[in-house]
Formats: sequence, structure tokens, C-alpha cells
Amino acid sequence: MTTMEYDVIVIGAGPVGENVADRVVRGGLAAAIVERELVGGECSYWACMPTKALLRSASALRAARQLPGAREAVTGDLDAAAVLARRDSFASHWEDDGQVSWLESAGIALHRGQGRISSARVVEVTGADGVTTTLTARHAVVVATGSSALLPDIPGLRESAPWSSREAASARSVPRRLAIIGGGVVAAEMATAFAALGSSVTVLARDGVLPSAEPFAGELVTDSLREAGVSVRLGAEAVSVRRDDGGTVRIETASGERVEADEVLVAVGRTPNTQDIGLDRIGLAPGAWLAVDDTLRVAGGGEWLYAAGDVNRRVLLTHQGKYQARAVGDVIVARATGATVEDGRWGRHVATADERAVPQVVFTDPEVASVGLTAAAAEAAGLRTRVVDYDLGAVAGSTLHADGYRGHARMVVDEDRKVIVGLTLAGPDVAELIHAATIAIVGEVPLDRLWHAVPAYPTVSEVWLRLLEAYGR
Repeated sequence: MTTMEYDVIVIGAGPVGENVADRVVRGGLAAAIVERELVGGECSYWACMPTKALLRSASALRAARQLPGAREAVTGDLDAAAVLARRDSFASHWEDDGQVSWLESAGIALHRGQGRISSARVVEVTGADGVTTTLTARHAVVVATGSSALLPDIPGLRESAPWSSREAASARSVPRRLAIIGGGVVAAEMATAFAALGSSVTVLARDGVLPSAEPFAGELVTDSLREAGVSVRLGAEAVSVRRDDGGTVRIETASGERVEADEVLVAVGRTPNTQDIGLDRIGLAPGAWLAVDDTLRVAGGGEWLYAAGDVNRRVLLTHQGKYQARAVGDVIVARATGATVEDGRWGRHVATADERAVPQVVFTDPEVASVGLTAAAAEAAGLRTRVVDYDLGAVAGSTLHADGYRGHARMVVDEDRKVIVGLTLAGPDVAELIHAATIAIVGEVPLDRLWHAVPAYPTVSEVWLRLLEAYGR
């Protein structure tokens, strides 16, 4: 058994773990990272990058078909094989040589294998060859193991070899018929992608489409999916699943409906990857989400244990996990060197934005971009708000962007402070507009000052002026 010592040990080499280790090394400490799969994690190989590559070609084709002149130049349909090949390139063909090289260049030690906490500040790594290496941390251990797709206890589902988000993102071919159980982001995006690639898609959305978003966003996406030929069954709950000897998947719903498909994708949530990392050795529950304080220190885990990214359940988004990682790395360095810890609201060593300034884009048709609170969430938080809506298609820039542009914007204002606490945009190509709203919310820019932020004409960003006009001075 080999024993090695570092200042910080990070379990999990996804984007979050990589960023923690990088910040630690930049701060002058020695870091090691432990990974049992591919360096780069879920986002690089089975989520953010490959799924958006699946969606982008169809989005570009739709955009061309919405413009006279460009429309006439389109002479063919989407080339599914070319789309899958481009997806493969964005997933680095599921090889992590490039990411490993980056770790080496950053001065971060890599230990491949299953990492398990054996005691305070000690992690045992069991490699594929069965050899165990013991790593000891002088200052901290960070759990950044992420999450996996949740598989609900539906009779027959596990035996039916269902797809999770991983299989959907890495599919080698396009199924003739695809059934999707769920209506959230993964379900909506993969329904959009595979319908464009030629699948006959059925979505069983028990709780609706994009149920956590503003209602108008889910309605617009539902309408668009149906126009694309997707069968969207709102309120449908799968109660049994069976794959017959011929390979056909047969799904029965609570209402007695039957759906047949060649593949079934389950997209109903996530579960933390904490089942086998040694939590039981330090008095924590294996398989549980890890509760943390604002500096991402694990509750009940001792002053040396931190958790960043999906695993702490604050926000299950890659960019937010990387934001947490920067705070974790910096606070570990501060505590190790005796520097001042800035843990007040919006301080350097806390993840304040997790609470009320989380941006997200759903790459459906139309795109849905949001940041902060929905109207319902703001009300539930006890804020006295005013909601301002505007037809995004009525903005001059939108009419230029595409014929028949359909979209909607909603601004949620905290009436006591006169600042924006939430903004949602639904429409073609709205993804790049959302950062302006993120800045306004994080900066708590008063509405009176926003009047002086003049949007260029004619752009879709003119919606900012229209929302302010609707609100009134």
C-alpha cells in the first residue's frame, strides 16, 4: 500500500473538482484529484457539451427556414450521421487525454480509481488493478462526485434497459420511436433533439413540461414540440414498463394508455453519487445529499470536509457548480494560510448567487433563458412583487431576427427595493440575452438606474426598454 500526502484532496474530476483543485494550486497549495471514470466528468461527455451539439444543427436549420431568401437555399433535411459525428467530437470521442494533460500542466496530481474516505482527512483510492493508495490531506477533502440519473421504482423499468441522460447523449443511432418519461429540462431538450433527428417521440410529462419554469415557457415549448410532431401527454404517469422479446418497449400509464417505443429515456431527476465514498466511516449517510454552509463546508463532517457541485443539491447546474468550486478553493486557501475569510453576503468565499441569482438556459425550440426567481417563487419567498410581461415578438429586433418570431418576456420586481429579482425569456436565440439580467440581479441595480442602460436598436435586447416602459417610471 502506497501512502501520499497533499494539502487538499478532491474526490471527483468533473468540471467542479477540476476548478477546486485549480484554485487550490493557484493559491499555493498542493492538490490531488481522484477520479473513477473519465477526467472531465458528466458535462464533458454525457451532458452539457454533447447534448448541445445534438441540438445546435437543428436549431441552425430552423433559423434558416424562418428567413425568406435563406429558406429557399435550404435543399435538404438534417443529416443525422453528421450531427452524431459532430457530437462525438465535442465528447472527445469519450477519451480524456486532453483533460489529463490539462491537469498535468496545472500541477494537479491525478489518482485513478474509487476514492473512499476512511477517516478524517484520509482517502483510500482503489485502482482498477485492486491496488490501494492512501492519500492524506493536510487541510481539506472536497467531495465533488456529482449526481446520476434517478431511476424510479416503476414495475419492469429496470429490466427494460432504459436510457438515462447518458445513453441519450451518447446514442450511436437514432431510434425510430423514442418514449420519454419526464417533462423537465433533459426530457424537453432530448425530445427536441431526437424529433429533429427523425425519431417519433412521445413525452409522458406527469407534472407538465418545464414545471419549474414560468408557466408560459412550458406552454410555448409544449406547443412547439407538438408542431414538430412530438406527442406530448401532459399528466401522463407511467405505471409499468416492459420490453418484449422483439425489443419493443411497452409502457402503460395510470389512465390505461399504452405507448410503444424502441427505446425509453427516463428523465425524472437526479441522485447524488455518494453511495460508495466512505461517508459511513465519518458518521454520514451513504447515498445522501451533503448539506453545506455558505462556504460549502459539510454539516456534521468536521472542519476539513467540503462538498461542491451537484452533490450538495444547492443548484444542479455545471456553471453554478464551478462558481461554488472557485469559492471552495479560495476559502480553503484562506483558512490554510490564516488569511481573512470573507463569508458575508456576496463575499469572496461564499456562494451567495445560489440563493436568488441562478441563470439557466433550456436549449429547446424556443429557447428558455431565466435567472433569479419565478413569480411563484418570489411570492413563496415572501417578497412583495410586481410582475411585468411583454410580447417578445413585438420587439423590432425580433421581427428582423425571424419571420413569425414567437416569444415572451417576464420581469419580476421586488417592490420594496425597486430591483429585479427574476427574469425569464422564451423565444428563438434568447440564450445570449440572459447575462444582462444576471448582472442586474446580482448588482441589485435599481430600476431608476436601468433606464440609463439604453439597448441598441434594432436588437432583441430592446425588450429591456419595453419592460421598463410597461413598469412605468
